Amino acid sequence: MKLEHRSQKVVPLPHFFIRLGRYGLFAVLLIAISMGIGVLGYRFIGQINWLDSFYMSSMILTGMGPVAEMTTPGAKLFSSFYALYSGVAFLSITAVFFAPIIHRLLHILQVELDEGEEQ
Repeated sequence: MKLEHRSQKVVPLPHFFIRLGRYGLFAVLLIAISMGIGVLGYRFIGQINWLDSFYMSSMILTGMGPVAEMTTPGAKLFSSFYALYSGVAFLSITAVFFAPIIHRLLHILQVELDEGEEQ
């Protein structure tokens, strides 16, 4: 996913929306993979039902905190490592989603600055 250089013009809006869709799709894929890891881990390691596993994974991934108590050492270890992973994953996924928006904004500001300097 190559972005335009600061010396190039800002891409047209339709092209930007396509780029935004690609980045959004990638962010959704990362969320799905992260949720899958959590749901399967809580289901099979934490020994909680599917719905509670999904609920627990959602709450941990978004930083809201655990909703079920883990009783076995393996479940506690999984929950701890999943929480650490989720903290990094949530911030990274947010960055991936907003990257094209921030890039476009900075690119527009840079182009305006360059045009103002030339006059």
